[in-house]
Amino acid sequence: MITQRSYSVEPWAVRETELNLDVLAQSESVFALSNGHVGWRGNLDEGEPHGLPGSYLNGVYELHPLPYAEAGYGYPESGQTVINVTNGKVLRLLVDDEPFDLRYGRLVAHERTLDLRRGTLERVCEWVSPAGTRIRVRSTRLVSLTQRAIAAVAYEVEAVDSDIRVVIQSELVANETLPGANGDPRAAVALKSPLEPEDDFAVGRRLRLVHRTRRSGLRVAVAADHVVEGPEGTTTGAESNVDVARLTVTSVLAPGQRLKVEKLVAHGWSGARSLPAMCDQVDAALAAAAMGGWQGLVDEQRTELDDFWARADVEIDGDEEIQQAVRFALFHVLQAGARAEQRAIPAKGLTGSGYDGHAFWDTETFVLPLLTYTAPDAVAEALRWRQRTLPEAKERAAQLGLNGAAFPWRTIAGSEGSAYWPAGTAAFHVNAAVADAVVRYTAATGDERFARDTGIELLVETARLWRSLGHHDHHGVFHIDGVTGPDEYSAVADDNVYTNLMARANLLAAADACERHPDRAAGLGVDEEESAAWRDAATAVHVPYNHELGVHEQHAGFTRYQRWDFTDTRADQYPLLLHFPYFDLYRKQVVKQADLVLAMYMCSGWFDEFCDEEQIARNFAYYEPLTVRDSSLSACCQAVVAAQSGHLDLAYDYAAEAALMDLADLEHNTRDGLHIASLAGTWTALVAGFGGLRRDGDTLRFAPRLPERFSRLAFTLQILGRRLRVEIGPDKATYTLQTGGPLTIRHHGAPLTLRDDGPVVRTVPWPAARPAPDQPPHRRPNAH
Repeated sequence: MITQRSYSVEPWAVRETELNLDVLAQSESVFALSNGHVGWRGNLDEGEPHGLPGSYLNGVYELHPLPYAEAGYGYPESGQTVINVTNGKVLRLLVDDEPFDLRYGRLVAHERTLDLRRGTLERVCEWVSPAGTRIRVRSTRLVSLTQRAIAAVAYEVEAVDSDIRVVIQSELVANETLPGANGDPRAAVALKSPLEPEDDFAVGRRLRLVHRTRRSGLRVAVAADHVVEGPEGTTTGAESNVDVARLTVTSVLAPGQRLKVEKLVAHGWSGARSLPAMCDQVDAALAAAAMGGWQGLVDEQRTELDDFWARADVEIDGDEEIQQAVRFALFHVLQAGARAEQRAIPAKGLTGSGYDGHAFWDTETFVLPLLTYTAPDAVAEALRWRQRTLPEAKERAAQLGLNGAAFPWRTIAGSEGSAYWPAGTAAFHVNAAVADAVVRYTAATGDERFARDTGIELLVETARLWRSLGHHDHHGVFHIDGVTGPDEYSAVADDNVYTNLMARANLLAAADACERHPDRAAGLGVDEEESAAWRDAATAVHVPYNHELGVHEQHAGFTRYQRWDFTDTRADQYPLLLHFPYFDLYRKQVVKQADLVLAMYMCSGWFDEFCDEEQIARNFAYYEPLTVRDSSLSACCQAVVAAQSGHLDLAYDYAAEAALMDLADLEHNTRDGLHIASLAGTWTALVAGFGGLRRDGDTLRFAPRLPERFSRLAFTLQILGRRLRVEIGPDKATYTLQTGGPLTIRHHGAPLTLRDDGPVVRTVPWPAARPAPDQPPHRRPNAH
């Protein structure tokens, strides 16, 4: 599939067996460690060379003015950009007065391993200095999934064949120099020295720096403590200034002797807490971590991940590359949300600064479904963040002359951060994504407290927006005009099918929630008239259909547009957004990413009620030749509907593209951070595509079918306090209720009640044979 691999293929690890400086930035993203609160890119321990330095705290950002050619009402005034906070990873090494720098001397061996079961990044290298001195360096790094503020490094240098004098400089570094802008709008805005110093401290083996962002006024504190093990005569000394705090460890090593430094790093930030309080916070976090020390953190990490893999692992027989990729995906999605705790889950997680560290609708639509069935607590926290930002969303709706809440297209702190209004203002479907995530989470967990405290408020305020945004025509049909759907090559369109159907589900869910919790609804100002208006709008929502072609339109009038000239579009002109004006894209039949196809998956209940499988297959065949997948969000959705339509080989190709998006750097921008939604989409392609998972209320249904490349697919889901194991072979599916009381599911439409008395086996029918659909020239799935 991938002919030139940067990483070896293994079931439980991602291993780089030689250092390639040309792809260093990509590897820094792939080897990033995070817990949703703290993120460390996989930079080399010594700090240099690097592609993109990166240490992030979720929610820490700086403001910058948004440029406009001319002002306009409702344009956001300030953008938000994630910043590189104080770097605690750095451990510089000098060997007989020569810096350990891999660009010089001779690198005999270099291997880095991301261990998906231990949750660590391990490094082993052997280097000969320009003067001929040979050393071995070993390091292990982790960002704790159990102690939210803590990251740690164990760093060891060994003399090989001669006595050497070594110096390790363990540092905290603020305001590192970052690479300049590369012209790609998906990359981050580069801000120079965003942190203003407030306090620096270095006593004994303890270091601390405190800074404050210039415009957003956020205080950031980072502290480190050390355990040093070395030969007799090893010395330490500490010093600090405004942007650097340093512990210097000096020793003389004989051949075979080692000098080891274990470094614990604590992180904290606040927009409200005082300087003394922040100092106390990180010092306390260090004290708690020091109780178990380095080994305690390693043991806790393994225990936490053992529990995660027991409930979340996806097993594949027949394709080692996809097996590795799906576990890599699961690990990074867990890292992105595990300890976010009422903060956003950004599009890049905390692996890089791409998209300025913003969160989009990606989170609710692609990431939270996976977490709902594997780590549901993270979903509740992500949705509580949306609830916490309701004041900003309601203010934005009012500014636009609408009721309820208008959640931002892209944001860190809750306010709209997009300067491009066709996306930033018109892409209201983010509201429906939030509502959909609420409904899925409550159905999967039965969490009634969340439903009352958080869910109903999100459903009510999003429903209010749809009712005020749309209108009934003189026939009573409900239209939502002038919106941008998921396909960003079509903007400000009328009756986008995805948006209308997602709004429909949002309106009905809000009305149902108010009926279940009348006292809470009354507290939110909802009366029977408003709830009835939501149901009326949902029932009458317009879904455009071209009877001549026999397909649903992506939006009203889409199928009459001129088709994009694919024949004269060169392979090097993708993504189109970097080579053609949006004005041209908006007027043509060309689809950036799955839109109508996404609707058939996300709104499967409506399509099941009003369409048959042949209609879904016709829709899919029509939109395939138009969809260029200039977004990493597309392949997984196309995989799901391709599998549903019986195109299992094509579904496999799309699943592989989603899975290998970052490991193979398919979009050539992994350097800026991982594509967290595409990684989550790997799970979607496998579980919803080949597993056929759909949801009807709180009931799960499956329609499994495997591609020829797989001989077995198995996965586990958490549902209503139960653990369900699904194992699929070429001709049968086995369902096992591992924990909990009886559970009713559906297998290819037939109800099936599972109990804890053993597995239940059902046959898998063959799909209907249909002609394979075409793709645009140069845009076949590119994971081959």
